[in-house]
Amino acid sequence: MDDKHSEERKADLFRNLLCDSRIGNDYIELMNFKKGEVLFFNKPLGWTSFKVVGHARYHICRRIGVKKLKVGHAGTLDPLATGVMIVCTGKATKRIEEFQYHTKEYVATLRLGATTPSYDLEHEIDATYPTEHITREMVEETLKQFLGEIHQVPPVFSACKVDGKRAYDLARKGEEVELKPKLLVIDELELLECDLVKMEIKIRVVCSKGTYIRALARDIGEALHSGAHLTGLVRTRVGEVKLEDCLDPLTFAEWIDRQEIEITEDN
Repeated sequence: MDDKHSEERKADLFRNLLCDSRIGNDYIELMNFKKGEVLFFNKPLGWTSFKVVGHARYHICRRIGVKKLKVGHAGTLDPLATGVMIVCTGKATKRIEEFQYHTKEYVATLRLGATTPSYDLEHEIDATYPTEHITREMVEETLKQFLGEIHQVPPVFSACKVDGKRAYDLARKGEEVELKPKLLVIDELELLECDLVKMEIKIRVVCSKGTYIRALARDIGEALHSGAHLTGLVRTRVGEVKLEDCLDPLTFAEWIDRQEIEITEDN
């Protein structure tokens, strides 16, 4: 079996493991976290991506009886976002960059008419803007402007580096941060809900690596001649991995204790 088909088999196997089942009765592939496994998590609200990785590492190490294990994730989610996170272990961490380049899908909720310094709920509203002129038709036409290749300035409260320092560290110290626009691609942008009484819209976004949905919210607000910020964000897909494929970190300890795991001398 070549590497490609082996990985596809592992992906199919893992999806079945999520349901506590196996592929038939004639083939069981034991999990080996040192050789490398790829796990899919639904990141809970309020958790950092670092916490998800640490939580997974702790319970894997406990289960296989080791003190250390290389574990990493393939794309940060803000603490106020939820959804798909891909976590790689052992030698599979070499695949992190591959997963980072996969197309991502989000469902985002935006409040119109107000902004915050971080473009989400991490900070209080710092300015309000007129909204009386906004109609559903205007929103739909505005969203079309963001399809395809666009240049986006990342939020100052982000992990982007400025002279070797994280932008959010500088911003939190009150220092002025100037970030350069980045080229990215928005493949799909769909208006799911539009409540002009609450001045709230919900959109589905399919985009490339490096897209900040918070910054997209900012830019949509400006394009509507108003303001906007993010009030909710769910990453619903990374590549072919969907929310329904994901483990709940809160029940991961129980899940891993039920799995068939290969224990080797170098564990």
